[in-house]
Amino acid sequence: MKKRVLVACGTGIATSTVVNDAIENMCENHNIEAEIIQCKISEIAGYEDSADLLVTTTVTKKDYPFPVINARAFLTGIGTEETEQEILHALKQ
Repeated sequence: MKKRVLVACGTGIATSTVVNDAIENMCENHNIEAEIIQCKISEIAGYEDSADLLVTTTVTKKDYPFPVINARAFLTGIGTEETEQEILHALKQ
């Protein structure tokens, strides 16, 4: 079943693009079918009923009905493997 992944940052343009590309590569390398939606953090509410995972580069204080993974590691290069494993685990659920 195809997973719907939200990739969000403050503007939906800059840092989310880096994370979006990383997730696309991960899905391709692990044969995971996913619809990846790049958006602003303020747009997440519109996807609450349909998303399976939120990967973000910003801090969110709201609770969502799906896992939320912070992906700043893709920007800093520190902890990337752990973050990838977290994302892969969530996508395989």
